Amino acid sequence: MITGITGGIGSGKSTIARELERRGFVVYDCDKEAKRIIAENTGVQREIIGLLGEEAFADGRYNTQYVAKRVFEDAQLLAGLNAIVHPAVGLDIKKRKPDFVESAILYEAGLDILCDRIIVVNAPEEIRIARTIERDYQGDASPVNIDKVRARIKAQGEFRSQDSEIRLIVNNDGQTSIADLADEIQNWLKR
Repeated sequence: MITGITGGIGSGKSTIARELERRGFVVYDCDKEAKRIIAENTGVQREIIGLLGEEAFADGRYNTQYVAKRVFEDAQLLAGLNAIVHPAVGLDIKKRKPDFVESAILYEAGLDILCDRIIVVNAPEEIRIARTIERDYQGDASPVNIDKVRARIKAQGEFRSQDSEIRLIVNNDGQTSIADLADEIQNWLKR
């Protein structure tokens, strides 16, 4: 049985996933594994080069800055890149059969169909902003950085699932310990 873990930026889904991993569960971190797949899978590399050109790999290494600049300026290129990477990640998940799949874009990537259950991690916007400022901007809570985080939150939208029977919403508002939230998840999985 595979359980998806998703949530917006700064919600704490990765922190909860790490706690579950610490407890012995196998957690598939989609961001990390996508980078590994891009670095190792020559078929994926050829497709990316076909889409974005040889500059997508500088000296044999994935040229993240070049790729990001190209795909975030052109929605069709982003869709093309996603059409290459997301299926490769899905195949890898099927092969590895983890306990949990962690992804901010679980639904958008179509990975929710691989999951038997889904956990959505929520947190109030101000907490999400503070966590993201700390993590991504070294605590620099300037108005510019706060606006950047708000824009990222808005771009992600809300998380929805058509099947509420297989979904747990975890409120990570800083009032409950991560250990207690992991306990809540484990208890829910036993049902």
